[in-house]
Amino acid sequence: MPRMPRIVFMGTPAFAVPSLQALHQNYTVIGVVTQPDKAAGRGQRLALSPVKQFALEAGLPLIQPHKLREPEAQAQLAAWQPDLIVVAAYGQILKPVVLNLPPRGCLNVHASLLPRWRGAAPIAASLLAGEAETGCTIMQMEVGLDTGAILSQSATPILSEDTTATLTARLAQLGADLLIDTLPQYLSGALTPQPQDEALATYAPQLKKEDGHLNFTQTAAELERRVRAFTPWPGAFALWNGQPLKILKVSVAPEVRGAPGTVVPMPRGVAVACAEGGLWLELIQPAGKKPMPAMDFARGARDFIGVQLL
Repeated sequence: MPRMPRIVFMGTPAFAVPSLQALHQNYTVIGVVTQPDKAAGRGQRLALSPVKQFALEAGLPLIQPHKLREPEAQAQLAAWQPDLIVVAAYGQILKPVVLNLPPRGCLNVHASLLPRWRGAAPIAASLLAGEAETGCTIMQMEVGLDTGAILSQSATPILSEDTTATLTARLAQLGADLLIDTLPQYLSGALTPQPQDEALATYAPQLKKEDGHLNFTQTAAELERRVRAFTPWPGAFALWNGQPLKILKVSVAPEVRGAPGTVVPMPRGVAVACAEGGLWLELIQPAGKKPMPAMDFARGARDFIGVQLL
C-alpha cells in the first residue's frame, strides 16, 4: 500500500475551509499556513482567519508568516518535508523556492473555470460579466499568476439572485469535493495536466473599496450585477448629501425614466434612474443607521424623492 502523502495546506478565508476540512478527513495534513491575524471591526480587535480557526480546532500545526520568504517560514516548510502543497485563496504569491519544495508540486483550488478569470477576484468578475456559469479548477501552480496546467474542473450555474457571498459558499464546497476527487488520480500519475489556452485568458484584479461606488450612467442591468458582485465586499454605494448610502439589494426596473442618478417614486417603492431603465431600491443603509427597506427610508426622508445620487 503506498504511503499517505504528507500535505501542507495554505489558505486564509472561508472559501478555503472546506478544502482544508476535506484534506484533514482524507489525508495527512502536516501543517497549515495562513495569513497573520488582522484588526477588524470598530474595536480593531485581532480577528483569526477562518482557516486558522479550523486548524486550531483540529489541532493542526500552524504558522502565520507575514511573508513566505521569511527565513523562519522557509525553515518550517522544509522541516515539515511535504510531498504536496495545496493552496486555496492563501493571499500571497508563492515564489519558486516554495513551488519547488514538495516533490509532487503545488496544487491550487481556484474559483473559476480557467483560463477565464485568473487573479484575486474571480467570483465577483463572473458576476460582473453576467455569465451563466462558473466553477472551480484544480491546477498545478507555477510562477505565473494562475497560468499552470489544469488537472480538473467542475461547473455550476450562476443563479439570478447570486451574490459573491452565496456563490463563494457554493464554490468553496464544489472546490473541496473536486480536490478530493482529483487527488487520487493525480497522485497515482493517471492524470495528464492540460495546458491553458492563453488566447482565452481573462483577468480578475483585486477589488478596491472605491469599486463599490455606483455610476448611474451605466445601465440598470450592469449596476444590478455590480450590487450582487460587491456583496459583501466592497459593498455598493452612492453619495447622498455628501454621505455614503449603502445599496444592499436592488432589482432592475426597466420602465423607469429620468436623468441618471435621480430618485423617482414607483408604485412599489423608489427607484434610481440609470442610463437605461432604473434600479428598484429594495434594501439600503444610510450613514450611521441600520439597513432598512428603501420605501421606509423615503417615507421618513421626504427630500429623498427627486434628489440626484452621485
